[in-house]
Amino acid sequence: MDTGSKREEIESQTDLKVRLVQDADLTRVIELDALVTGVAKDTYWHELYARHRQRSEGEEFFFVAEGVGALESTLLGYVIGEVRAWEFGSEPCGWLFALAVRPDARQMGVGEQLMTTLSDAFRNVDVTTMRTMISRDNHLFMSFFRSEGMMAGPYIQLEKDLKP
Repeated sequence: MDTGSKREEIESQTDLKVRLVQDADLTRVIELDALVTGVAKDTYWHELYARHRQRSEGEEFFFVAEGVGALESTLLGYVIGEVRAWEFGSEPCGWLFALAVRPDARQMGVGEQLMTTLSDAFRNVDVTTMRTMISRDNHLFMSFFRSEGMMAGPYIQLEKDLKP
């Protein structure tokens, strides 16, 4: 199926399902990440997923979005967040550290639904602030996160080049 007809098929869907990740989803998550980032990171994802499974409930959240009906087995996106506390004096907050939506499913509400689901999960464990970090030249994410009500927070990210 070509990309145009796949997009039309996704657009014809009026609903999607967001749920907790399952073991069987990992391969599709890895494939989607490679599609979106252009970098295959199998080892990273296997280690991240193993860590996710060891975390206590309410500390880390990993959701996937699937199409319904004809697209039931199509992974449209994923989001991962975790509750972090007291680094650099920060009270407990939710950190969104991974989000991806299939390019042919963008601007169809998938990202918004993933953000809503993660926000609700954080609220359910009494977290009232969500943070993330993006590259300053990533205009796609900047626009998306701003449309979701995110803005600059009280911390400044600093870095030091450690190359010899």
